[in-house]
Amino acid sequence: MKLTIGPGALVAAAFIGPGTVTACTLAGVNFGHNLVWALAFATVATIILQSMAARLGVVARLGLGEAVIAGAGNNAFARWASILLIMAALAVGNSAYEAGNLGGGALGLEAVAGDEFLSRRIWLLILAGVAAVLLVIGKYRLIERFLICLVLLMAIVFIAAFIMVGPDFGVLFSGLVPGIPSGGLFTAMALIGTTIVPYNLFLHAATARDRWRSAEDLEEAVIDTRLSVGLGGLVSILILSTAATALFGKGIDVNNAGDMALAIEPLAGPASRYMLGIGLFAAGLTSAITAPMATAYAVSELIPNETKLSKKTVQTAVALIVLAIGLGIALSGQRLVEVIFIAQMANGLLLPIIAGFLLVTMNRTSLLGEHTNTGLQNALGGLVTLVSFGLGIRIILRALQIWP
Repeated sequence: MKLTIGPGALVAAAFIGPGTVTACTLAGVNFGHNLVWALAFATVATIILQSMAARLGVVARLGLGEAVIAGAGNNAFARWASILLIMAALAVGNSAYEAGNLGGGALGLEAVAGDEFLSRRIWLLILAGVAAVLLVIGKYRLIERFLICLVLLMAIVFIAAFIMVGPDFGVLFSGLVPGIPSGGLFTAMALIGTTIVPYNLFLHAATARDRWRSAEDLEEAVIDTRLSVGLGGLVSILILSTAATALFGKGIDVNNAGDMALAIEPLAGPASRYMLGIGLFAAGLTSAITAPMATAYAVSELIPNETKLSKKTVQTAVALIVLAIGLGIALSGQRLVEVIFIAQMANGLLLPIIAGFLLVTMNRTSLLGEHTNTGLQNALGGLVTLVSFGLGIRIILRALQIWP
């Protein structure tokens, strides 16, 4: 068996976007290392669910959308409910995420080049142009290699920034003990919602189906998932720790990762600003490509085979529409931090529903034969779903002032 890095890296590229960088930054600035456990849980949970999605694509040769609709059978109500759910999973966050992806990438470039070099609008248009070219070309292996390079770049620069601020590892590891500090519930939910992203389950199943050909490749797919998502989770924890070490309790006003890049410069030196700026740019560009890709794959799975439209045409059109909407929101001047934060919480609320559908699908022997979930896999997947559901219910009850 050879080591293959592929679709798992796309998942990591998708969830380490400006939204993740911003959420981790704000968590570190406002709560120190107290929410490291939320990222650790989210990383393990992501590996569990994404491994299932990869297995669905490799063994059943289906995307998650196709499998969910197939499970509805001839029941028209169930079929349309499934389609609406899939569309909701995509519409709830992807356009907002895309705006944040482009805006975050532009903030990173501003941190590196300075405000006087080019205006943010020009940076936004450049980033959108690069993403559009790659999406139109649409060659999976080209996009995969490009994103793998950017993920490695992110890992290098965020690890370097972490080392520069000189973290206390004892304090870092103490944050692995679960607990929600006062006022930290929504941030914990955002950290989980920005890591375990529902649309990544659709993206992973579809790209694993395209990348591998049979159940014999399943071990490669699982190793790819564990390594790539594990690295992504580690990077997220390092971002939170960098912000906590440099800025927690300092009374410095930080609203996004771009602010953090400027704020830690006096502590860690000029190089830290450039490191974080490059990392934020890479995070923005990778997610600006993967969010439209995920939407395109899922929507194309809803198109009946007998239609005259090719899936490739549908995928390209949908991807460009998502990119255009995101660019429009970013250019409108809306405050992106709140938009991204709300999208992350909405994804966190939607996650248990999509995860539930995935668990049901992964127990269908008609699709997966001997590769259905084991008892342990069902228990772990069920635990992730229940924890996500519990956090979501607590947010709703708190919003209704039923639970403090």
